[in-house]
Amino acid sequence: MTLIKFRAFKATEDPDTCQRFLKGHVSVLEDYGITNITTNNNQWMHMDCVYGVVAETEDGEMVGGIRIQLADGVYPLPVEKAVGYMDPTLYELVREYIPEGVGELCALWNAKSVAGLGISILLTRAGISITNQVKCKTLMGICAGYTLKMFKKVGFVIDNTLGNGGEFVYPNENYIAWVLGILNAKELETAEDYDRERMLSLRYNPVQEFVEQSKVGDLDVHYNLIIPPNVNPSV
Repeated sequence: MTLIKFRAFKATEDPDTCQRFLKGHVSVLEDYGITNITTNNNQWMHMDCVYGVVAETEDGEMVGGIRIQLADGVYPLPVEKAVGYMDPTLYELVREYIPEGVGELCALWNAKSVAGLGISILLTRAGISITNQVKCKTLMGICAGYTLKMFKKVGFVIDNTLGNGGEFVYPNENYIAWVLGILNAKELETAEDYDRERMLSLRYNPVQEFVEQSKVGDLDVHYNLIIPPNVNPSV
């Protein structure tokens, strides 16, 4: 049985994890010939509003990751930078939700070495599950066609009021992307039953071991999804 470890981190507190995350993400994007993704930079590493989850093998190789960026009124969310110019309504939507907490699930990737293991859905669930540790009532995202089904499973809903019925041409003319939202990141009522059950389990028991099923066999997943506290709270 394959052993995978998941752990949460805060960007500004873990520069090494950030660098390894970026390297892995860039490598995957380049494999698909994509170079203009708006999250494909290192600015997020220095932002106090960014958190993430990474997947690592037993020997410490990082094989996947996902990030959450909270809207703070200073840094635009990746989805705003990506497609906001096509529909400025998006800016207004984010601004409206900032007081109660709004963020974006972004930068999902997994290495070719773990293709078929279902790491993407596990990272997505894990990323959503940690939103109770930060101020995030509403979660947004942008996804391509090949991940739309997965994102719907965990509760994302296409926002038909944006773009062309929710659709945007992004990241290039070869792709259509959808802007999505989880209307309530706390209750997760729009998720499918099993996915909601797993996300709530991870939320209430962020340190756990669980045998996750995949197309190529079972995974022994060790979760530690407690976001480490600020090690320099006075700074």
